[in-house]
Amino acid sequence: MDLCSSLLATCLSSSLIKPPQLLTSSLITNSIVPNCSGRKRQSRHVLKASAGPFSYQKFIHFALDETKRRTLLIPSPLQEKYSSLTALDGTTELKMLSFQAPKMRLLRSLSIENEAIKILDLAVFARPEFDAPIFCANFFTTATMNIIVLDLNPLHDVIDQRNYKEKYFKRLIPLGLSFYPWGGKLTSESLKFFSPIVIWTKFPPSQDRYDCLYSAFKEYYQAWLELIAQAPEEIDPSYIKRNREAQHKYLTWRAEKDPGHGILKRLIGESHAQDLVRNFLFDGLDELGSKGFLDYFPEYRREDGSVNEKRSILGKSFENRPWDARGEFIGDDNKI
Repeated sequence: MDLCSSLLATCLSSSLIKPPQLLTSSLITNSIVPNCSGRKRQSRHVLKASAGPFSYQKFIHFALDETKRRTLLIPSPLQEKYSSLTALDGTTELKMLSFQAPKMRLLRSLSIENEAIKILDLAVFARPEFDAPIFCANFFTTATMNIIVLDLNPLHDVIDQRNYKEKYFKRLIPLGLSFYPWGGKLTSESLKFFSPIVIWTKFPPSQDRYDCLYSAFKEYYQAWLELIAQAPEEIDPSYIKRNREAQHKYLTWRAEKDPGHGILKRLIGESHAQDLVRNFLFDGLDELGSKGFLDYFPEYRREDGSVNEKRSILGKSFENRPWDARGEFIGDDNKI
């Protein structure tokens, strides 16, 4: 699912798309799993080693219900073309929803659920007249592991541009420290698209952990709705242009380096996957700007002019959380 460089790279093997009968072994009951804060305790709710019966549908329903309570939400024109798609296996269904609102350019979700995997990719993009962060929920569940990214992706730099961080993230810093431990290495290229409150984590199947994730999702989404509600509308054309280009740069990165593309290609084929990524998940590539990937990220240019498929050119990654409890960047001390 995403900008998190190698977020799903370890989960893109074809074994994850195997028939459900190959994923029938059970996890040990009463195994030790960390709770929301990362401290370990006994859990009596460990699920069997399949991706069911847990579902991400209630996450989508919550987001839509909360949004409708606060603003006028109407279907996006994308909904006519992108609503559902059956995978090559003839049974797995990809479900898409898309909406827009006075301050929201696009609220869209993609959900995929079968006995082997469950995926949720939900994002909300503000209109360019607002510099609000991008709500981002990318969840990937298999029989044995959950890979989670939950964030309010900053539209502008939060490492060097202190004013932007203070504007949107200062009072939200405790959110990122309340739920989960850091999920491991994160490339420096991906880091610039994350905020100090990002939840990047992995955990084994556990009902307690799913409940924690749902709580985190609700808190983050409500926080985002508050931010967008209070965001002032820009009237200066230069600021609107700046916001538009920042969002376009984000979309360009995501469309090119999204690890979830591999899963989509296995499920629905290369052509459908390309279309879904470019024209639905990261809609706006053709409308918000004309620059290409190499215009924004020239360091990825090969000698023949093609894009280097590596996820990291700099070769630097962050093993630990690169922000402290105050939201100050300490990555220079953590990078490896």
